[in-house]
Amino acid sequence: MLYEALKKFTTRSTPFATVYIQATRLKIKMSIQTSDGSHESLKSLSLVAAHSHITGLGLDENLQPKESSQGMVGQLQARRAAGIILKMVQSGAIAGRAILVAGPPSTGKTALAMGLSQSLGKDVPFTAIAGSEIFSLELSKTEALTQAFRKSIGVKIKEETELIEGEVVEIQIDRSITGGHKQGKLTIKTTDMETIYELGNKMIEGLTKEKVLAGDVISIDKASGKITKLGRSFARSRDYDAMGADTKFVQCPEGELQKRKTVVHTVSLHEIDVINSRTQGFLALFSGDTGEIRSEVRDQINTKVAEWKEEGKAEIVPGVLFIDEVHMLDIECFSFINRALEDEFAPIVIMATNRGISKTRGTNYKSPHGLPLDLLDRSIIITTSNYNEQEIKTILSIRAQEEEVELTTEALDLLTKIGKDTSLRYSSNLISVAQQIAYKRKANSVDVQDVKRGYLLFLDSFRSVKFLQENRSQYIDDQGKVEITTLPTPTQTGDMMDTSA
Repeated sequence: MLYEALKKFTTRSTPFATVYIQATRLKIKMSIQTSDGSHESLKSLSLVAAHSHITGLGLDENLQPKESSQGMVGQLQARRAAGIILKMVQSGAIAGRAILVAGPPSTGKTALAMGLSQSLGKDVPFTAIAGSEIFSLELSKTEALTQAFRKSIGVKIKEETELIEGEVVEIQIDRSITGGHKQGKLTIKTTDMETIYELGNKMIEGLTKEKVLAGDVISIDKASGKITKLGRSFARSRDYDAMGADTKFVQCPEGELQKRKTVVHTVSLHEIDVINSRTQGFLALFSGDTGEIRSEVRDQINTKVAEWKEEGKAEIVPGVLFIDEVHMLDIECFSFINRALEDEFAPIVIMATNRGISKTRGTNYKSPHGLPLDLLDRSIIITTSNYNEQEIKTILSIRAQEEEVELTTEALDLLTKIGKDTSLRYSSNLISVAQQIAYKRKANSVDVQDVKRGYLLFLDSFRSVKFLQENRSQYIDDQGKVEITTLPTPTQTGDMMDTSA
């Protein structure tokens, strides 16, 4: 069984099976709770971010990109290339590849990665980090990168469990006079058979906690004793009981009472590392305070996972590691990535940068995109290009829709012109600014005057640079020099204080 196997390679005295069961159940419970709300409530909880409008790569069944779909606009060639990478990831056969997405700022590199992550589905792990994140005081650079790599490798662990599923006919609970010892009988049936089970204290507590009554359809896990209430039997639907709005009616199970069921647990290699690294590993999963994990622990886990793979108990799911602003890494990190890409458990590494010919951090020589030539040689390079006017207009329209801002046609045209002359980011930021200005004059929609007002209040990068050049003397330069303007002297104003005796 899974839990027995997991016990074998626990490096501390931690009851790993218990911890793993608790972690799995907690995850399941959390997912059930979050998925229970309505669409409106979920939408209200989600924050509007820079790429919250992206739901996929916008490809058809033949991996051909649509002009505007799933929040993605333009960049047809780059999206077609990302679609091929998507198929590589989903097949799971090809891992350890490096893909570099290079292009000017504000051309949709991060959006491409977000679209890819949305298209992968929940079973494929996706980890996104920024290049500067690994320079932490708590972890070494190699440890931070190793954790990021192992977060991107999923392990599907299959386990067969025995379940008892049926409709409760009758529950008899006998309590002693002192109230200490309880015993009882549970009569449970399917369409084909009916059986009476003796109940102990633990089972009685479980049934009481779940508020199981006669007529409920329940499932009992024989290994853990966990009781799950599946719903109310259709046979009792005609009873004149006061049912809640959330009461679910289900059919009475067919066949045997005892059934074998295959359960699949999906965890990442990093989660297994953390749980086995120290006694409080289970809590470290939620606190994030994992600390350095010893290489011996990882070696043991790799060996065990490889055994499970050979035995057919587990399946390796190579995911995606996305490193944004990859030029921020230094030569030591690049050397580590070169080695990590050739490892047995390696994800597909997607890197993004907007640098041209620049210095590789930690060296004195220049290279394309700030990456060393050996890593560049291992990479498949995807380029992104600047958006044209029509694409900028479409993106701004989608962003306004996402932020629930009503734009007039003239305001959208003006924002498009601003986006073409300055940058797409600046223009999209003006949407919410203009909305606040429109609120102030009690208008329902954003007009040209609101956009103009926002444009005058907030500088773009080009006007900011021009302002600095014109007033450079008033700012402190890199040598620490500055011209401090003084107020006119009293003699100049004629308002001198008389200090004479």
